[in-house]
Amino acid sequence: MDIATISADTTSSPWHAGELAMQRAAGVEQRMDGVGRRNLRDHLIEQHRQFYPQLPFVVLGAVDPSGDVWATVRAHRPGFLHAPDTKHLHVALDRDPDDPADAGMNDGAALALLGIELPTRRRNRLNGAVQRAAQGDGVGFDLLVEHSYGNCPQYIFQRDAQFVRDPELRSEIAPVVSDRLDERARAIVERADSFYVATYVDREDGHRQVDVSHRGGKAGFVRVDEHGVFTVPDFAGNLFFNTLGNIFANPRAGLVFVDYASGDLLQLTGSAEVVLDSPEIAAFQGAERLWRFTPQRVVFRAGALPLRWTSRASGASANSALTGDWSEAAERIKAQALANAWRPFTIERIADESRTIRSFYLQPADDAGLVRHAAGQHLPIRVTLPGDTKPTLRTYTLSVAPSDGQYRISVKREGRVSSFLHDTLKAGDRIEARAPAGEFTIDAHATRPAVLLAAGVGVTPVLAMLRHIVYEGLRTRRIRPTWFIYAAHTKAERAFDEELQALVRAAGGAVKLFNVLSDSTDALAGRDYQASGRIDMGMLSEVLPFNDYDFYLCGPGGFMQSIYDGLRGLNIADSRIHAEAFGPAALKRQPDAAAQPSTPPRAAATVDVPVRFARSSKDAQWTPQTSGTLLELAEANGLAPEFSCRGGSCGTCRTRILKGAVAYPGQPPATAVSENEALICCAVPAAPDDGNDSNDGDAGAAVTLVLDL
Repeated sequence: MDIATISADTTSSPWHAGELAMQRAAGVEQRMDGVGRRNLRDHLIEQHRQFYPQLPFVVLGAVDPSGDVWATVRAHRPGFLHAPDTKHLHVALDRDPDDPADAGMNDGAALALLGIELPTRRRNRLNGAVQRAAQGDGVGFDLLVEHSYGNCPQYIFQRDAQFVRDPELRSEIAPVVSDRLDERARAIVERADSFYVATYVDREDGHRQVDVSHRGGKAGFVRVDEHGVFTVPDFAGNLFFNTLGNIFANPRAGLVFVDYASGDLLQLTGSAEVVLDSPEIAAFQGAERLWRFTPQRVVFRAGALPLRWTSRASGASANSALTGDWSEAAERIKAQALANAWRPFTIERIADESRTIRSFYLQPADDAGLVRHAAGQHLPIRVTLPGDTKPTLRTYTLSVAPSDGQYRISVKREGRVSSFLHDTLKAGDRIEARAPAGEFTIDAHATRPAVLLAAGVGVTPVLAMLRHIVYEGLRTRRIRPTWFIYAAHTKAERAFDEELQALVRAAGGAVKLFNVLSDSTDALAGRDYQASGRIDMGMLSEVLPFNDYDFYLCGPGGFMQSIYDGLRGLNIADSRIHAEAFGPAALKRQPDAAAQPSTPPRAAATVDVPVRFARSSKDAQWTPQTSGTLLELAEANGLAPEFSCRGGSCGTCRTRILKGAVAYPGQPPATAVSENEALICCAVPAAPDDGNDSNDGDAGAAVTLVLDL
């Protein structure tokens, strides 16, 4: 994105062009216009006037005469900050020649200030202009308030401070100034769980606006490469984009790291850039974008602060715990390169979820991490069964969210492979798995309420969806309203009771759980279940308040077809009903008229078609009446392509088309494929677009289909 493409006419907006560009990239520009008008005050409210005198330190952001921006931390006895009126904050601090930010605090200079109370995680940001002339011979300056607003408590580690010397006394150790990081500075950055960043922009009207803010995460969330460049993940915040908007418009930043145990300060100024497109964004848990910082001037000030902090035993930020780290991100990127390979996984542990469902927790047994999956996707696995010479492939839904940092498949005992998993495998054993796949996924950030409907082992993908909704909601402070309606035969056969209850509690009212039993023997109504019988439209109309919902269905074919038909009978749009099918029993849909494809699907060939399996150097003849699918044709000719569902729902048999085209008789497959791919388990050769089943117009030569098999 180029800021030159953003309209410079921001006179009617509370945001400048850089902030608008970032809000537009995040899809929140329209919403944030009203938020800005309500929250960006030009005065201090009474709550904030009472807040500042309690603080023993303050964070400041200033621009020196050369245009470099600096962040700094200054400390004094509580009361050194006070607001004589709603338009001014008095800062009773002497000038400090050791502080590189001090050069930007002259009378009339633009200044940013952050008041932050670590024990309570409260903070307030303001910016404005320095007024020193009004002080006469007094100490410090007034800050004339331009913008003032509260900030959320996310990513702040709780710490308690005490003074170790008179705050009037400066450190006796001279600052160390450099143009690059040394090993001491690098170590401070790499172990930090927080820092402060100052940025600024000269607005279209020529007015300078400075900002200073807090950044936090797990220790080591800032990566420093061999060239000294910092990479910082940007997590969910207030969507103001003051910092990144400033960087987008003016690629300069100043950072300050505090060593809370020693009072040392590391101050840096340099260039910065926002990164909106990188595989590392998806790989780093919780990151919504990245930004990079290249230091150009570095100042280390030993013992600069008269305060020392001690961390609280339970003071870690819950929001930081929802984020990842750089080693995990590197493993995920490495794993993505192996997405199409079969990899070894160790069974870490096994847990019985019900009388018939058992969960297997998997971790990679090689030196790569997990490919990040989407909630609702399935995991292809393969095992060699006793007496077999070749491995058997199956797909099982992952019952965890992408944020859980592990794979878990929850398998019902109902066939040869599942019985082998239940009866033979134990913790420490290995299986092979490939990257997760599948189209049955959910948007945790959508505003429309979701209804998750499950029957039997169909609970597994919708449980993953619910875990994802709750995690993302806690991370972003807005949980998508969700109804989870779960049908089982008996209480003993129902899985994940405790896990579901824990998710409901964590969601704080945003998630409603409704259990249905067809056999309620030995179950207590109201406690163990809310309704008996089967889920139908009458039950849904009683359970769900009147609203506009997205529906997600998973369970046996009859269950899903019945629910789907009932919802369509209530004029619920086909596009609002999402379903996962097991095996070849695909859901028979009634597409919305407006959703009909502009071009009809390809028709199946009606004459014999030569088929070449290029990698195997085999030629075959497909015959409409007898050959069946392309998978069956391949098997009849001695090939053993990978497959699982034989119904077009898992994508395991996806094969590249080198020449020709395929058709899907009946209903299109549930898994999407590109024009140069085929799901051979349900595909057949296609008739030419012109309807003439001949090759190059020669009636004696049928169209040849070439597959990468």
